[in-house]
Amino acid sequence: MLGGDEFISSPPKKTVRFGGTLTDILMKYEKGETTDFELLKHQLSDPDIKKLPWLRRSREVVEEYLGFLGNLVSAQTVHLRPCLRMIVLQFVPPRITIREDDVDISDSDDDDENLSENFNTCHRALQTVARYVPSTPQFLMPILVENFPFFNKSERTLECYVHNLLQVTVYLPTLRLQILELIIEKLLKLDVSTPQQDIEDAEENANNSDNEEKSTEEGLFDMEEDEERKGNKVVSSSSERMAHPLAERLDILMTILFSYIKDVCHVNGKLDISNTKDLYRDLVSVFDKLILPTHASCHVQYFMFYLCSFKLGLAEAFLDHLWKKLHDPNNASVIRQTAGSYIGSFLARAKFIPVVTVKACLDLLVNWIHKYIDNQDKGANVYCDVALHGPFYSTCQTVFYTLIFRHKQLLDGNLRKGLSYLQSLNFERIVMCQLNPLKICIPSVVNLFAAITRKYQLVFCYTIIERNNRQFLPVVRSGSGGDLVQTCTNPLDSFFPFDPYILKRSKKTIEPFYQFWEELSAEDLENLKKPIKKGTSKDEDDDFLKGETPQNDGVVGIAPNSYESNTRSPLNSIGSPPDCYVPYPQ
Repeated sequence: MLGGDEFISSPPKKTVRFGGTLTDILMKYEKGETTDFELLKHQLSDPDIKKLPWLRRSREVVEEYLGFLGNLVSAQTVHLRPCLRMIVLQFVPPRITIREDDVDISDSDDDDENLSENFNTCHRALQTVARYVPSTPQFLMPILVENFPFFNKSERTLECYVHNLLQVTVYLPTLRLQILELIIEKLLKLDVSTPQQDIEDAEENANNSDNEEKSTEEGLFDMEEDEERKGNKVVSSSSERMAHPLAERLDILMTILFSYIKDVCHVNGKLDISNTKDLYRDLVSVFDKLILPTHASCHVQYFMFYLCSFKLGLAEAFLDHLWKKLHDPNNASVIRQTAGSYIGSFLARAKFIPVVTVKACLDLLVNWIHKYIDNQDKGANVYCDVALHGPFYSTCQTVFYTLIFRHKQLLDGNLRKGLSYLQSLNFERIVMCQLNPLKICIPSVVNLFAAITRKYQLVFCYTIIERNNRQFLPVVRSGSGGDLVQTCTNPLDSFFPFDPYILKRSKKTIEPFYQFWEELSAEDLENLKKPIKKGTSKDEDDDFLKGETPQNDGVVGIAPNSYESNTRSPLNSIGSPPDCYVPYPQ
């Protein structure tokens, strides 16, 4: 038992309102004198009492306090909420006040050496309370939601709170789904409020500023070689920071989420199938509730991409889940269209998905398209209308997009066999149908699909494209000086959810599994204009395909041309196949 003198000598000293010290009261309680202890229990809800600095005391004091919490909540559950709130408030670093120009700036204390130990003690306290009160999870979750820091708090504050929330799921597994939902909801709000274009602009401005400063310094000083080497080291270490402040916070939190997913799914360095399946079910539930209804998020959805990279069965289960969303007529049209976008982007970008799985998905999608056309041929609504046929157009775009990324792999090894498979998909019927999908799909996708299918003599799309282009005439805005308004080139309002990931720290987790878009050189563009000759020998087929598998060289756009003004895809499709018009050679 801790003596009163030792407690008093451990700063800061804290007495209870009715006299004496906490240690004195605990000693009396051990001897059977409960009067002061009862008074202390009733005063625990007082903010002054809750601020008792028990975390930064000696080990003996902390142990006594944890025992006190257990006795308190087991005797009087009315104190459960105040106790839980007191513990959760310790999930972030303590606040310190800094004065700058007579202004008080309050922020987190990042230099606390005992921060990790304090967090562990908080989790011990929560486990103690949960052991005595089984209903703790039901009262804890609203408190966790209420105390989630605002995004304008420091990166360290957000990092610590999210890390501690995920730590709670380890010993309170019944809360895992709700905690994951809370974290991903917050990340999603942060993601959609930080458009990819804003992040890229901030990075470009920061790079320009750094280059200007560097050139100025080089002009003023003759640096020694060792000093230059040192300076380069500093630049490389700071280069991982995002220039955009919200992107920096999102990057840190996504890194934590990826680490959590890896740690849960792997035990002693090996994939634990049971843990992985349980986590997959929770994350798919969160995906359906939050991610799927959200338009044009850039990064948060990659938690599913990363999880599916652990095992092919997970990727196939995710594709099957999206397929059921897409072809179920009971789902809202916008959900079905988004599910189609996810299927196409996932098939195109995930390196870990083999060709056999790509073929199986294409078979499902194309068969559904043909059945849809069959059904529409018997009806009265056989005309181009996004409102009526949105899922159909989304599925067509998914097929076109997948073919653009995967056609080389589909044809690899045996060109004749690959061509036979692509011909069996009957793209000609899809392109020529009265629903006219080439008119609705994003022009950048349509143009590359047309070039590829013409090269392999699968279907000739340019007559339809030219007819559609004549209908996309610019409109003059009346009464505003003759400004031109371009016709919408993305009537589906679609996006590619797995476009390149640009957060610097967390992208290191994604890149090993990610298929980048291969730059089309001038020679590639010229080859797309040349149809392959029938009767090509097997050796010639191999030479044609040699070295054409996509490489991780990043996304490089194609120089704009006269066609681009009418076919520029929206900003939210940055990183996808760029606008490319390959005219039919005369």
